[in-house]
This record gives sequence, C-alpha cells and structure tokens, in this order.
Amino acid sequence: MTTPTATDLHRVAVLADSETATGYRLAGVEVVEATPETAAKELEALVLSNRFGLVAVDTSLLPDPGKAVERAMRGRDLPILLPIPSLKDAFSNDAVDAKAYMGKLVRDTIGFDIKL
Repeated sequence: MTTPTATDLHRVAVLADSETATGYRLAGVEVVEATPETAAKELEALVLSNRFGLVAVDTSLLPDPGKAVERAMRGRDLPILLPIPSLKDAFSNDAVDAKAYMGKLVRDTIGFDIKL
C-alpha cells in the first residue's frame, strides 16, 4: 500500500454516471464515470489508489458507498466517502417540495436540521 502525500489528501474525486460527469468536469473536479454495474469496482479502485481525501459518490450508482467498499476501507481513515444525490433525484417530477428536499440533504449530511 502506498502512503498518500499531503497533496493527495486534498484531492477530490466524483464517481458519477456519464451524463452527470460532464457537469463536474466543467467545475474542475476529477471524475470517474461508472454505471450501476461497475460503480462498486470503480469506487474500490479509487479507495485503493490512495490518491484522494474525499470521494463523492452519486447515490443512483451506489446508494450506500461505505457498505459497497467496506472491505477496502478497513483500517483506512481516508478517503472520506460522501454520498451525493443524483441530479435525476434532485430534479425529478416526483420531487414534492424543493425546501423539504434541501432540508433532507442537510439533515442527512450533518445529522440535524437547521432552520432559518
């Protein structure tokens, strides 16, 4: 196992489908494209590469990224795996309320509600 450098710890990667990947690339983020069938293998490769401090994972590919790479993450603190909602989920016609959706994102991310 290679030891990550200080520079690697600040690197971010996103695991996303090909449609969503373009937007992240335009934002300057390193992206790995996957399908639901290949996502677990691609995520494991990202974890084992020791090149990233944070890997964001589109939940339409892997609803529970931590569970998908549980074995590869054993004994590791990094990368932090961040599940992010897919754009399809965020902007689907089934979305009941944008405010409720954003509230759920905040609650799921930090563990509690913030009301302004």
